[in-house]
Amino acid sequence: MAFNNDLNTKIVATVGPASSSYEKLLELVHNGVSVFRLNFSHGSHDDHLNTIEKITRINREQGLHISILADLQGPKLRVGQIENNGLEIKEGDILTFTNEKCVGTMKKIFMSYELFARDVEPGEKVLVDDGKLVLEVVETNKIDTVKLKVLFGGILSSNKGVNLPNTKISLPSLTKKDLKDLEFILKQPVNWIALSFVRSADDLIDLQRRIDEKGHPAKIISKIEKPEAVEELDKIIKYSNAIMVARGDLGIEVPMEQLPVIQKDIIRKCIQRARPVIVATQMMDSMITNPSPTRAEITDVANAVLDGADALMLSGETSVGAHPAKVVQAMKKIIQEAEKHSYVEDKKPVPSHKSRTFLSDVVCQNAAETANQVDAKAIVGMTSSGYTAFKVSSFRPKAKIIIFSDRMHMLSTLSLVWGVQCFYYDKFTTTDDTINDVTSVLKKENIVQKDDIVINTGSMPLHRRFRTNMMKLTIVE
Repeated sequence: MAFNNDLNTKIVATVGPASSSYEKLLELVHNGVSVFRLNFSHGSHDDHLNTIEKITRINREQGLHISILADLQGPKLRVGQIENNGLEIKEGDILTFTNEKCVGTMKKIFMSYELFARDVEPGEKVLVDDGKLVLEVVETNKIDTVKLKVLFGGILSSNKGVNLPNTKISLPSLTKKDLKDLEFILKQPVNWIALSFVRSADDLIDLQRRIDEKGHPAKIISKIEKPEAVEELDKIIKYSNAIMVARGDLGIEVPMEQLPVIQKDIIRKCIQRARPVIVATQMMDSMITNPSPTRAEITDVANAVLDGADALMLSGETSVGAHPAKVVQAMKKIIQEAEKHSYVEDKKPVPSHKSRTFLSDVVCQNAAETANQVDAKAIVGMTSSGYTAFKVSSFRPKAKIIIFSDRMHMLSTLSLVWGVQCFYYDKFTTTDDTINDVTSVLKKENIVQKDDIVINTGSMPLHRRFRTNMMKLTIVE
């Protein structure tokens, strides 16, 4: 089975029962997956450990750098068990939510959020089961009981999720479950940690402190799924290493008609700040059961590519779907076609004099612009921190972005980043010798051939590992 992934826009696949075997994971990789997501809302630590071991085995045996993304559940709110596993509730009914555990009836329903009664106010909306049921707070005793009026009814089933679009909830982003999961994650070779229901930069500062205390190199992805996160977007992007447009909960918490513009705004701001951005949720949802996507899904995937997203994420499609490989194949075809027409000129960043990396930013910008002007085959960078890859990628050049590093963990981390291909290199002698070495690697890998133009970026002197301060044009001999 040949491996050939020529996509600039990366594919993230969620692992689950439908895709967790070694053979299935390998098949997804060969069809175009660059990142595997482990969803800590489901599965045991042993399950996730088993998956991590299989992914690291694939990387070792195939000579690849597939990335691992650990997605924390966050403060997901739910109702409890409901009698007969379902109550029919009708418009005008009055329900009572309590923090006292019980089997739900028309008289009393358990709500998992202990501070629900304290946080809500009369008139605020409460959405249940992805917004299928709409309730309104009538009164609260501010201790343990809330009365709600049904505005739009249906069947209320056990353990359904609850969204509070108008309420400022008091729960921390890292729950007790998240802290246990994080303790496990920080012992594993995980590249990215996704924080759910981010509301402010403080959430990220707290998580970063915990990661730093363990000396782990994992980077943070902020999931944008709350109105507060949209309001604080600029600060959240600043303190994040990457962003996920988590359209499931976000599409419930904000007015639905605002979601497309919010998505485009997030992508634009992330590109300008050189932060990778993932578009997620329901991208190919019909393919959980169907062998082909709907026309709307095809357009949705293509539009995310045209807007410049770094990666597109599959959730139930690959974790529990009927044919994960077909989903990835279909997504890859759509991405390949859309990338022929992708144009993000108006989104590209402009180096700022106020930035502490201003000089390096200018070098990276000119590398991308020069590559376009001279029709270079590749832009080559050396990195230990990942800076060069993130920054050059943000300019979305036409040339391939080839990154060399002596840090294996960083190579896998960069598999999430738009257009980046990675290779291991640990010699770093003189600048000229290193350029000759990496050019030989590119020729061997059939990325370049004789007379192709390559743009080399790096730092001089090489052994000092300064920020990028050099650009050189190389004609392949």
